[in-house]
Amino acid sequence: MRSTRTLVALAAAVLLTAGLAACGSGEPESTPAVEISGGQTKPGTVLDDPKPKPALVLTDTKGKPYDLLKETAGTTTLLFFGYTHCPDVCPTTMSDIALAKQRLPKAEQDKLRVVFVTTDPEHDTPKRLGEWLAAQDGDFIGLTGDFAAIQEAGRGVGVLVEKAEVDKDGTISADHGAQVLAFSPKDDKAHVIYTAGTTAEDYAKDLPVLIEGGTP
Repeated sequence: MRSTRTLVALAAAVLLTAGLAACGSGEPESTPAVEISGGQTKPGTVLDDPKPKPALVLTDTKGKPYDLLKETAGTTTLLFFGYTHCPDVCPTTMSDIALAKQRLPKAEQDKLRVVFVTTDPEHDTPKRLGEWLAAQDGDFIGLTGDFAAIQEAGRGVGVLVEKAEVDKDGTISADHGAQVLAFSPKDDKAHVIYTAGTTAEDYAKDLPVLIEGGTP
């Protein structure tokens, strides 16, 4: 099982290179730089250039088409790219978000969408995605489908997505970005980005602000 590698590059305190490799091996290919406000650090970093929500139509855990833009319009949305065979950063990230969500009042929970887009659609069927996410939060949205479309969507928001590989021992591994993008309900753009290592406490503190359309 390969270890997670989180590579965060800050250039002149104003650029975050979104090539955070996780759950795989090899050097990550370059991804679009995401501009951030100078001097900011984790947990949440405010983007100088907010990213539009990807225009993705994929398949949800019930096997039905899911239009990301349509289904989450005007709703605070956390978006993460990962895969269910990931040994570390994916389950940890989703678990932390689930724990933070549980601390919210029901009214605020209803205003939040958490979307997990698989980077390994070959192995992450709707059924497997559904079972994996149910262990975190039954309301989390899992999406699978065309790899090229998923990779392009990741590229559009500065998230590395590479095709999964199967090792000789059967282990499935893939390089992918470890960022969680938080999209505002006001304009459906990602104004805040969270890197690997953000804790449940961090998310719990920020979520009420994000749900109201603010930036922590």
